[in-house]
Amino acid sequence: MDSRIPGFYDEPRERRLELIEDRCDLSDEASDAIAAAAHGDTCDQLSENVVGTIAFPLSVATNFVIDGEDVLVPMAVEESSVVAAASHGAKLARQTGGFSTAVSDPHMIGQVQLRDVADPQAAVARIYEQRAAIRETANDQGVLVSHGGGCREVTARVVDTPRGEMVVVHLVVDVRDAMGANAVNTMVEAVAPQIEDLTGGEAVLRILSNHADRRVARARCTIQPETLAREDSEYTGAEVRNRIVDAWALAAGDPYRAATHNKGVLNGMDALATATMNDWRAIEAGAHAYAARDGYGPLSTYEVAEDGALSCSIAVPVQVGTVGGATRAHPTARAAMEILDVDAAGDLAGVFAAVGLAENLASMRALADEGIQAGHMRLHAKNVARDAGADDDLVEEVAARMVAEDDVRAGRARELVAELGEETDRGGEADRGGH
Repeated sequence: MDSRIPGFYDEPRERRLELIEDRCDLSDEASDAIAAAAHGDTCDQLSENVVGTIAFPLSVATNFVIDGEDVLVPMAVEESSVVAAASHGAKLARQTGGFSTAVSDPHMIGQVQLRDVADPQAAVARIYEQRAAIRETANDQGVLVSHGGGCREVTARVVDTPRGEMVVVHLVVDVRDAMGANAVNTMVEAVAPQIEDLTGGEAVLRILSNHADRRVARARCTIQPETLAREDSEYTGAEVRNRIVDAWALAAGDPYRAATHNKGVLNGMDALATATMNDWRAIEAGAHAYAARDGYGPLSTYEVAEDGALSCSIAVPVQVGTVGGATRAHPTARAAMEILDVDAAGDLAGVFAAVGLAENLASMRALADEGIQAGHMRLHAKNVARDAGADDDLVEEVAARMVAEDDVRAGRARELVAELGEETDRGGEADRGGH
């Protein structure tokens, strides 16, 4: 399978789906799920008070090579520039072998909060003395142990809060190929009475933490300076490389920039999470918490390597699963997983990290060279043209004229639709007159 599909974005939607069916050898069930407008019965089961569905476009980002394998990446998002950026970032990295990834064990943390503990430090000591028994109780819950997972560690500490000192107990749980929220929540609820007896305190919260700093995925790539050069740019490739590093340096020193920098990473990760029905809210929470662990900073890093290449890397918590939840319950999510062709949560986490880095790389390159608005406005102009009533035959021309005039707005789009529509009508009349 080759993830390089030149001109993919120019193909009609039906043809794009045919190409993906062929490249990924999709089953009829997966193809039908992607083509279907909605899955009413399934959505009724996934949420409450369902009255309908709202569909995001399901796109496929191309050009990805991850750990030596070509990968096509499903993305569900309403902004076309997100998919374009991911594909472009992957194309830049592809020329030097793509992305390499490394993923830590899938360890999630469950918390038990204890209040009204008479002697917090002594309580912590008793928890450590009995941690084997607590771990045994946790591992009696569910099926994680039979799949090679389970509670690996029990820790405790005293936390000074606005309501006084409290004891917080952590269960560190290997959740294997699950996202893990349900399994971890079941465990902390099961051990809470045992911990209350040990400490004399009252358990209040018993819940998973989305600060998943023990479940981190990393991705790397290198870009040669000449790859960054554009014929119509005022900058050389080396100058663009240096400007990217300078842009990253601002994010490293300024949280106002870092927040937007990280939003660029999450543009890609969220779109992949939505396509596979993974929990993008958990991914967002974990990513921002990880970025703030030493004062808020960027999730990715850009440096000039010794050979002059641009060295790009990312480290980000990835809380995703390939079993359980909506990922398996929703037909389109199952189809998206079939496109990805990954079975293990660790492999999926590596794809998430690579997509986040590719998305961010493309944004950084645009920011360091022509500016972010040039590409955004070309894509935005098409939406404005459609909203103004341009039919499919006129959208491209109306959008192109607005961009050329540097006047992308609804009023100008309506004027162009009327003007070009009249020209089309006159042309049609002339053609009919010639018969």
